[in-house]
Amino acid sequence: MDTEADALRDNAVGFGGNLLPFDGELYLIRQFYRPPESDRLFTILMEKLTWQEEDIFIFGKWVKVPRLMCWYGDADAHYRYSGVDHAPLPWTAELQVIREKVERQCRLRFNSVLANLYRDGRDSMGCHADNEKELGANPVIASLSLGDERLFKLHHKKKREASLDIMLGHGDLLLMAGAMQHYWLHALPKTKQVKKERINLTFRRIIV
Repeated sequence: MDTEADALRDNAVGFGGNLLPFDGELYLIRQFYRPPESDRLFTILMEKLTWQEEDIFIFGKWVKVPRLMCWYGDADAHYRYSGVDHAPLPWTAELQVIREKVERQCRLRFNSVLANLYRDGRDSMGCHADNEKELGANPVIASLSLGDERLFKLHHKKKREASLDIMLGHGDLLLMAGAMQHYWLHALPKTKQVKKERINLTFRRIIV
């Protein structure tokens, strides 16, 4: 039994309805953090997190990631994706507070967070699924957006006519759960629109 997904489904009243038509679960809370607190957290995270450029191995070669990244978590929450091993940095006080609030909302436990900094519209996230073995069979991922709004695009792996576009704004919390990572791909595409910085925190539970 998928106890994490069951727990989230049982408590989904706080998130509104499932946004996916089939093959997975996706929930959204607009302004999980209200604007003043979102502003404060954005400023602190911009200044205090250890942002860095990374290279990943994809399509047979090493390429530079089009955004800045950092990985925080419990000491044993190591994560490997795209040919790169990530040892977690210790939780900062601010990340710990955010984690606890997200956990209370989800009634689930997270032991790590991947932080991405999109500096402008040229920074992006390619089409992918979060299906690494360290995340388990049906992972629950809580994604918090801070800063400028960006378009989040999804499409079904087999039924390409099934797609969904969501504009994620300052303080929004998105929950991905159930079988979503098996059947759906998601991306944050580049845009020619003028965009300011956006921070995305994706809270996860690494199976150790």
